This record gives sequence, C-alpha cells and structure tokens, in this order.
Amino acid sequence: MGASLAIPGLAYDPEAACRHLTAADPRLGALILRAGAFTMRPEPTQSLFGALIEAIVYQQLSGKAAETILGRVVALYRPRRFPRPVDILDTPVARLRAAGLSAAKAAAVKDLAARTLDGTVPTMARVRRMSDDEIIERLTAVRGIGRWRVEMLLLFRLGRPDVLPLGDLGVRKGFARAFNRRALLDPLVLSRRAERWRPYRSVASWYLWRALDLERA
Repeated sequence: MGASLAIPGLAYDPEAACRHLTAADPRLGALILRAGAFTMRPEPTQSLFGALIEAIVYQQLSGKAAETILGRVVALYRPRRFPRPVDILDTPVARLRAAGLSAAKAAAVKDLAARTLDGTVPTMARVRRMSDDEIIERLTAVRGIGRWRVEMLLLFRLGRPDVLPLGDLGVRKGFARAFNRRALLDPLVLSRRAERWRPYRSVASWYLWRALDLERA
C-alpha cells in the first residue's frame, strides 16, 4: 500500500486502516467509533542519530528536566544546531556529565555516536527501505536503547503501520478496558488476538491508548 497523501510522514491511510480494523474486530471498531478520528501525526525526523540522542536524554526524566538537559548538551556545540556523531566522540565524558547527563547516558550517547559512524545506525534514506524487524535489531544494539524505545520511534517518528508494542503497559491496560477484561492479558495472548489487526496494528495500538483517555474523561 502506498503512503497516505493526506498525512505527511505516515506510511498508510488511517481511514483505510480504521475500516479494516472495524471489519476485522467489531469490539475494536466500537472503540474506534467512541474515540473518534485518528489524529496521530508523526514528528518530523531528520536523522535517527538526533532522534535517539533525544530518546536517551529523555529516559526516566520529566519532559521539562529532559528538555533543559538536552538544551545544555546541544549548547556545547554551538554554533552548530546539533552535534554530529564525531563531535560527541570528541567530547570528554566530564563535559557531558557537566551538562547534566548521567554516567550511563553519557556512555549511551558515546556508543550511539560510534555505532552511527560504523553504520549500525542507518541514515534516514536507508532506514526507509528497511523492515521494522531489521530496524529493531540494528537500533537495540545501541547501549541504552531497548525494543520499546525503537517501537515508539517506528510509530511516532517513522509512521510505520504495523507496530504492536507488547511491552507497553498502556496498550495492555487499554485492551483490558476496551474489551472488558478484569486482568491484563499476557503479551503472547494479546499478540495472538492482534493477528486480525494486521497490517494496521499501529493504529490499533493508538486506539488502545485512547481507551485509557476515555476512561479518565
């Protein structure tokens, strides 16, 4: 299927996805009807290196604290708008720590820079030709980058259509709410149920997150 012409960055048509999901799983279709239109828009991404630097900095921090630290790191390299991998490698760990990175995050951004230079982390031009599984395999080789983080990148940066983050607690809780389950499903059981959602499991995941929003509202 070609990329959606209406929404830049998406590799699918969300209206077609919603029709497919409603036909394949009426219970999910009921959630889609309640939640309304699909409004997720991929964040423009110039490079995986930059996106992953942000991901590392933001781990386990509030948005404001992470934004402040990221700003301090970027400021080390002015007048450049953003550091290059070689810039990160040439920076002493003590300078990165002084900008606010923990020892683990400083080591992670150093490893990210090295793996970007050796080609493990692909360019955006190359990543667009790679499968989800290949991207996950490549990027989880970077220190501090786990599968969930790459799945979020696939969903919200690359606009991939068929991502199901089974390790995401919100997805599992959303399923329990939408499908009237008292307990959270085992990820393997949820994965089997989600087979009928292919090739639009990304859209299904987004609506499961919305199920929690509806409950809070």
